[in-house]
Amino acid sequence: MYHLRLKGEHYQMGVKRGKIFQKSNITFPLHLDKFQLEYGEKSEQLLKKFFPEVCEEIRGVTDTIGADYKLFASWMLCMGCCMYNLEDNIPVEIRGCTAFAFSKDGNVIYGRNNDLPPYLKDGSKSEIYSPTNGNRFNITTSSFINGEEGVNEYGLAVAMTFVMTDLKKIRPGFNSCFIVRYLLEKADNVENAISLLMKLPISSNCNILVADKNGEMVVIECTPHSKKIRKPLNLENGKIICTVNSFTSDEMKQYNIENVNTYHSEKRYQVVVDTFSTYIKENLIDTTEKLLKGDYGFMCQYDDEPDFETVWSSVFNLNNLMIYRAEGDPRKKKFLIDSRLHDYVYGK
Repeated sequence: MYHLRLKGEHYQMGVKRGKIFQKSNITFPLHLDKFQLEYGEKSEQLLKKFFPEVCEEIRGVTDTIGADYKLFASWMLCMGCCMYNLEDNIPVEIRGCTAFAFSKDGNVIYGRNNDLPPYLKDGSKSEIYSPTNGNRFNITTSSFINGEEGVNEYGLAVAMTFVMTDLKKIRPGFNSCFIVRYLLEKADNVENAISLLMKLPISSNCNILVADKNGEMVVIECTPHSKKIRKPLNLENGKIICTVNSFTSDEMKQYNIENVNTYHSEKRYQVVVDTFSTYIKENLIDTTEKLLKGDYGFMCQYDDEPDFETVWSSVFNLNNLMIYRAEGDPRKKKFLIDSRLHDYVYGK
């Protein structure tokens, strides 16, 4: 996993990344069909309306590497939405992922397994951003500029989980990974994040988890036409919110596509809830790591799934901004401390 630090004006951050791509001789598979091009160009217009700064960052990359900006931005907006011809025409995108947050005794912890095809592992990144006129944050991503999860200087965690969408129902708008980036940079608590998210045009089905250091936490279940706020479960020893690769609330289950491999979503969800009720008692970080390793039930044991695995696992302490990450299958890789955001914010 690459560890990058970016600061300053968005365009210059893009230039810095573009120079890294050049130095590493990285090229991009900008092969989009007619539907993707049309969707991407319309989505870029909406991205520019709501988040013009990130468009400048993308332009900094494309100007540096000599790529067509509109094609490149369209390609990025198709990711996690309608990139069904990525990597030698895989017929559909496959993404797992479990994300959750819980509050206990004044402590707020976030955890995640990021489950993907293994070819995405080598390019994964954990990046510290300090943009001009924006929040400082850590974002973890199998792409770049956008991301699957992160936490910002205010102790706000934001994460997405992929939910399959009928291509006929996809609309121009923000894909889930740009939602994560937008909220990390713009919001400072759950209430603020909800307010911002409710105004965004959403391109495809997804779950967005937001949790803050004050113990507020929700999942917003999103489709291109509707959004539903799902509140946490209040249990005897605290509260917990969890999201997987389908919609959980009764109102949104109608939008789940049948006969789609969700990689044991219901089982993973239940393991998280049951673990919180049974095992999470004293060392919250250690217990959360064990949960992600699958010690308490099925979480990352994809041994029977071809070309699919947990490519990283994360635990965030939202109270002190300390991050614990296993860069690979957590059964095989140790969780290491990442204190960069903590040190950056608290001046250590």
